[in-house]
Amino acid sequence: MDVTQRLFENNERWAANLKQTDPQFFARLVNQQQPEFLWIGCSDSRVPANDVVGLKPGELFVHRNVANVVSHSDMNCLSVIQFAVEVLKVKHIIVCGHYGCSGVRCALENREMGLIDNWLMTIKDIYERNRSRLVDLPEEEQLDRLCEYNVMRQAANVCYTSFVQDAWRAGRELSVHGWIYSIRDGILRDLGLCIDGLDQLSPVYRFAPEPCARRA
Repeated sequence: MDVTQRLFENNERWAANLKQTDPQFFARLVNQQQPEFLWIGCSDSRVPANDVVGLKPGELFVHRNVANVVSHSDMNCLSVIQFAVEVLKVKHIIVCGHYGCSGVRCALENREMGLIDNWLMTIKDIYERNRSRLVDLPEEEQLDRLCEYNVMRQAANVCYTSFVQDAWRAGRELSVHGWIYSIRDGILRDLGLCIDGLDQLSPVYRFAPEPCARRA
């Protein structure tokens, strides 16, 4: 049997089970997508977003990449954020990393990996800014702390986007959260970062409501 055939069989069982428990599930799903949450997480196969938070299809809008990075030059991630905020009108954006992240480990160990090294450079920057708090910790604890610092940095980057700030300026209900997941026990942890307004940002990161005046 083709190894991929098992995936189709799994899909048929999954769909049949859903129809059995809720016959109208797919009829409702095809006519609406109204999630309250955008999840920005790691591509790691051990962190299935919907399963982790117990939400069904249609209840969680998801973007994943290596090490849950929010880069201001990543048109993919920025497009997802804009669509979630402006079209879907989500109320919560969750940046969720996980302990033991392989991407963060690669950045910490300073190994040459190829193209991905450029993607992970932002995590090296985070390490450098926090070096004094990390350098004396045991290796695995360094990794765990850097995973946390990365989540907090990327959540801040979400807040620095014009789409999120425009929503706040318009009085929209929108919160940005920083969470982390432990593969060791399956538990989510809130890192205590929740930003829901422009007043919580440093002025240097706030966009002016009007375009900058051109110098003469």
